[in-house]
Amino acid sequence: MAKILVVDDDQGMREFMEIMLVQEGYDVTSIGEPVKAIDLCRKNAFDLIITDLKMPKISGLDFLKVIKDQRPDAIVILITGYASGETAIKAMKEGAYDYVEKGGSIEELKKVVRSALQKKGLIENNIEEKLPADTASSFCGMIGTNREMLKIFTTIKKVSDTLANILILGESGTGKELVASAIHENSSRSKKPFVAINSGGIPENLLESELFGYMKGSFTGAYADKAGFFEMARGGTIFLDEIGELSPSLQVKLLRVVQERTFRRIGGSEDIKVDVRIISATNQNLKEKVRKGEFREDLYYRLNVIPIHLPPLRERKEDIPLFINHFISKYAQMFGKEIRDISSYAMELLTNYAFPGNIRELENIIERSVAMESSNIILPESLTLHPEASSGVPRFDIEITDKGIDLNAELGKIEKIMIEKALQKTNGSKVKAAELLNVTFDSLRYRIEKLGIE
Repeated sequence: MAKILVVDDDQGMREFMEIMLVQEGYDVTSIGEPVKAIDLCRKNAFDLIITDLKMPKISGLDFLKVIKDQRPDAIVILITGYASGETAIKAMKEGAYDYVEKGGSIEELKKVVRSALQKKGLIENNIEEKLPADTASSFCGMIGTNREMLKIFTTIKKVSDTLANILILGESGTGKELVASAIHENSSRSKKPFVAINSGGIPENLLESELFGYMKGSFTGAYADKAGFFEMARGGTIFLDEIGELSPSLQVKLLRVVQERTFRRIGGSEDIKVDVRIISATNQNLKEKVRKGEFREDLYYRLNVIPIHLPPLRERKEDIPLFINHFISKYAQMFGKEIRDISSYAMELLTNYAFPGNIRELENIIERSVAMESSNIILPESLTLHPEASSGVPRFDIEITDKGIDLNAELGKIEKIMIEKALQKTNGSKVKAAELLNVTFDSLRYRIEKLGIE
């Protein structure tokens, strides 16, 4: 039975939470004085602490700091009023797990408590979630066996219904919009709009009007009032991709929306209040942009309450065959081809490729290969890879004449070049070369003998 401490000077609120949490099966202790609560925490180990943000004598923020000094692994949830959102963000930076607004949904509080206790369980047992690395997983349009991706799938389920803003970090083509969409689909907002905007794909002089809308006559061409993306996403989720591309003036305007959930249309005089979940994403190093003064620090911390880091495809090699088979099936059906497989050699080339464009590049490669392939299997010569990302793999510019070619001989030439480069890179070590080529030592030794490599 999880032990929970509730700290709130409001007796009615304190008793309400105690009754609700006891009904959920938790062992609950409640106290109205934060100073006494600190002494109580010193003498007792609580699995979770729920505290009001504004209390007499000591604030919830100061209480959090003291508790974190005593027990760095303490899980603390804050209960905030609407006007204390800014302080709640500071508390998240100080180590609070999450915050819930007063007067909000009871179910929301229950979900946050359950999520927090799950995390606490992981800390106490000092184990990671058991995620089978050899088992494929599909989740909201995403696939993978990579351990980090399976953890992200779990994280998405945990954070979907929190109030906190989420920042998705990752290189271009890693699937940041898919993650944002999955968060929306798993939340209580799923029946409301999901509006995605590429901040870097809209000219700066148009982006403000697209985000916030405008009033008739506010500029040349504004022939009627128009709602912006924030209004269109009312009750749902807005996804701001490439957030690092925002100009300083738009950063100021976005800051107000993030902080107060209000904005004005261009040319408007009335504040528009909107209930919307904000998820942002970037492929840039926002911390570095903050350091250089190119991105507002206060906006960064408000957007980055819960960060999700997407690994590049080169760090998910075990997932490459899954994506290849998925894209082959997709484009074979689209183009009316009978292609159902890829040669083992072509698969090996792709597995060892660096994919600077990540999943988006892999899909493009397979789409082109399926379109160009005349046989019922994807062969190496139909692949188009960037030589600088191929670790010495040559481009496949082999011309097939009317007389045909000796496929085995041509593949042997390519294989010989790759093995020689691997041996050169490892100073002749066959063991290390086999590791670089992702083949067994016996397989490499056989190929060296077959191809006459010295």
